Amino acid sequence: MALKGISPFATFLIIGPVCFFLGVLFASFPYDYYVLWTNPPTDLANPTADPRNPFFDAQENHLKFLHAAPPLISRMLHIIIGTGLLGLMMKLYKPSEANMLFDGASLVLYMIGVTVYIANIVKGMRTVTLGAYGGAPGTAGEMTSEKGVEGSEGEFIGREDSLRVLSASNTILALVLVGILVLQAGQWYAQRKEAEEIEELDKARDEKKKEKSSGGSGGGSKKKQ
Repeated sequence: MALKGISPFATFLIIGPVCFFLGVLFASFPYDYYVLWTNPPTDLANPTADPRNPFFDAQENHLKFLHAAPPLISRMLHIIIGTGLLGLMMKLYKPSEANMLFDGASLVLYMIGVTVYIANIVKGMRTVTLGAYGGAPGTAGEMTSEKGVEGSEGEFIGREDSLRVLSASNTILALVLVGILVLQAGQWYAQRKEAEEIEELDKARDEKKKEKSSGGSGGGSKKKQ
């Protein structure tokens, strides 16, 4: 059985970091909304220009600013990631069936989120900072994707597609984090219903014992008469 004293605290260690990361992703949603989901209104002063260009520029500047943050910021972020992982490990210590189902699935989703963060978001932020869309930076600020690579096979991802990939990664990460919250809420609900059912069974058992004891005492008094 899981340790009852640790479970509420461990749940807090999971929900706290998950909500924190959802807040960080929400700060990027104003950029991701127009970059990925819908077209912004057309600028009447320049109707031929792509209305998404200002949002691509804003997202790019935002990512550069985040990547240029002091090392303390990234260390705090990694500590919070480790805190959530610690909470999951604590809940999976001597697990029950409910822990294996809900917390095991939460751990899988959490590791998927960490993988998306390392493989897509961190790598994408480095690419944006270097401006190396589609390859290494070229001369005079040109990229290999803009100049073209002679004799090479395959296609490189340009600036806009790279920023869309980052926005899609944020969306995937947000869905993963919401899934963890749903699993933790489902575990709480299942444990609550189980406790209510056990309480009802205990009450029914106590009532049966009272009926038997009252019936036995009544039969004994009749015999004495």
